[in-house]
Amino acid sequence: MKRRLVLQGAAALGAGVLGGTARAEGALERLRQRGTLSFALYDDLPPFHVKGQGLDVELAKAIAAGLELKPVLLPFPADDNMDDDLRNMVWKGHYLGYGPADVLLHVPVDRPLMQANPQVAIFAPYYRERVVIARDLAKVPTMDSLDVFKGRPVAVPGISLAGWLMLGADGGAYRDTLRTRFADGTEAARALLSGDCVAAAGLSSELESTLRGDPRFAIERLPVPQAPREGWVVGCAVKRESVDLASAVKTAIDALIDDGRLASLYGSAGVSWRRP
Repeated sequence: MKRRLVLQGAAALGAGVLGGTARAEGALERLRQRGTLSFALYDDLPPFHVKGQGLDVELAKAIAAGLELKPVLLPFPADDNMDDDLRNMVWKGHYLGYGPADVLLHVPVDRPLMQANPQVAIFAPYYRERVVIARDLAKVPTMDSLDVFKGRPVAVPGISLAGWLMLGADGGAYRDTLRTRFADGTEAARALLSGDCVAAAGLSSELESTLRGDPRFAIERLPVPQAPREGWVVGCAVKRESVDLASAVKTAIDALIDDGRLASLYGSAGVSWRRP
C-alpha cells in the first residue's frame, strides 16, 4: 500500500517540535566522521522514488550536498501504517535486519502522528500534496461538479484516498463506471492519455508528472467536500535525540526552498511545487 495515498489532515509544523528533548549531542559529528548520510525512501512511490530515480532521490542528494556528506539510499516497502515505518526506518530498525536510516523522507507533518511517536522528530515540511482530478478537455470541456462524469469512465487507483473519495462521492453515483484496477495515480493518468477514460483522479504529483503540462488536459482540485481542501504536507523524520542533525537538515531544506532550487527540481518533473 502506498503510504502517501492515505494521508489526510496534515497539520502545520508547530513551534518547538525539536525542543524539549533529551539532547544527545554529536549525531551530526558522528556522521561527518563516517562521511555519509543515509536516507530511507519508500519503494514504488512515483514520482518521488522508483528504482533509484525520483524527486525524493534528488532531494536526498541535495540535502547531503548541503551537509557535505555522501548520500546513501535505503529503499524499503511501506508497512501497514506510518507508526511501523517510523519504528522500522527511524528509531529501531526492521526485524528483517535493515534500517534504521539517518533520515526518513516523505513523512506527513501531522500533529497526531508526532504525539503517537515520541521516539522521533518530524520536521522540515518540503512539499504540499493534494487530491485532484484530470479531465480530457475535448470530452469534458467544463467541470462545475462531478455530475459531468456520471455514466462515463473515470480511472482511479482503487486503494487510495482518491479512490475512496470517488467511490463514496454523491452517494456512490460514480461507482459503476469507475475503473479502479490501477495501482497509483500515474497508472490512472496513463489510462487518460491513452483515451481509455475521460478523466483520472489521484494525487497532484502523480497526475502532473505523467501529463506534464499537456494542454489537452485540465487538472483541478477534486470537488468533494471530504477531500482536504489545502491538502497536506510531507517532511522528514529523525531520531528524537538527533537534534543537531535535524537542525542541519532543516537548514539545508530551507536553503533549497529560499533560493528556488526545490521549486525548479519539481518543475523539471512537471510537478507544481506548493510552499508547505
